[in-house]
Amino acid sequence: MNPKNKNMIILIISLIVVMMGYGIAMPVLPFYIESLGGSGVHYGFLIASYGVMQLIFAPVWGSLSDKYGRKPILLAGLIGLGMAMSLFALANKLWLLYAAQMLSGSLSSATLPAAQAYVGDSTTREERGGAMGKIGGAIGLGIVIGPGIGGMLASYSLATPFWIASGFCLLTFLIILAGLPESLTKENRCEDLDICFMQFRGLWQALFTPIGLGLIVAFMAIFSQAIFSSIFGLYALTRFNYGPEQVGTILMAMGLMYALAQGLVVGPITKRFGEHKVISSALLGTTVGFALILLANTFLTILAAVSCFIMLSSLLKPSALAFVSKNTVGNQGKAMGITESYMSLGRIIGPLWGGMIFDVNLYYPYLSGILLLLIMFIATASFFYH
Repeated sequence: MNPKNKNMIILIISLIVVMMGYGIAMPVLPFYIESLGGSGVHYGFLIASYGVMQLIFAPVWGSLSDKYGRKPILLAGLIGLGMAMSLFALANKLWLLYAAQMLSGSLSSATLPAAQAYVGDSTTREERGGAMGKIGGAIGLGIVIGPGIGGMLASYSLATPFWIASGFCLLTFLIILAGLPESLTKENRCEDLDICFMQFRGLWQALFTPIGLGLIVAFMAIFSQAIFSSIFGLYALTRFNYGPEQVGTILMAMGLMYALAQGLVVGPITKRFGEHKVISSALLGTTVGFALILLANTFLTILAAVSCFIMLSSLLKPSALAFVSKNTVGNQGKAMGITESYMSLGRIIGPLWGGMIFDVNLYYPYLSGILLLLIMFIATASFFYH
């Protein structure tokens, strides 16, 4: 087998396993919080704290991977996530859940920037969009599989899923340690790189570099998905009186579509049409997807509308990552860390925005998504084709 293909397979399998570990914990957390005397407010803050930690630490880890190589940072992220899952399993107070979540966000945020930088090191410009799509597909597949396993394991005890997730992290650590070579040669490392915690001034300044548009698109990709996913359950309950079974079926279909689109569709279409056309088309398509969700009024039409939305939305992130990777004038790791921070902003702001305006009107989150994506489509089309 071609060494490049072997390394990509190892990286993809590793990300599937680690995201399974993360996904296993997600359906259990609300019940864990309730068992410790918490409420929905605690759940919201717990999820937001993860995004905040990613926002702060992802650029640091990305820069460290430019200085010390991708593999050590991948391994550090896995150790961090495994430690966090073990702390979740041992938690018997609410503050320990927050400590575990913040540990998870700060240390596991090393994994994705390092993996994306590894892809940037190992692929040609033409291959990069497809490779980023495969990374996204691996993440999506792990997140799809994980919650189902977590729900089944929780029948034994609420701590069991977290111990299993910790074991998955150890397994992935061993796979990467034994089978994945370093992608960044010593000659290409930045030995004199100044490593510092993420500064908001640096995030702002990055918008005025050649990667700026890619950062905005990456933010919008996660922001629009976060708006959808954060309030869809409430929207389906309020408008259609759907219960967990119907909502769960729709979200599982969404996850499968996301994984398939990123794993199988992104590569061929970006190779044929380029990131510019894919980004513009996906922005317009995601706008239409939001509109279809509002128009759908039966289970099958909602399922079709959500599938359409997520398939087109899923094209944005890998295309934005490929755009950033190709246009960065600095180091791949640092650029991917900054991009991860913008996506973390989407994970923080999207649910807060969606929840806030849902309380005003159940249609407003999706109507605002339509408006913002349409503005973004016009802006990118003007930038690419002026």
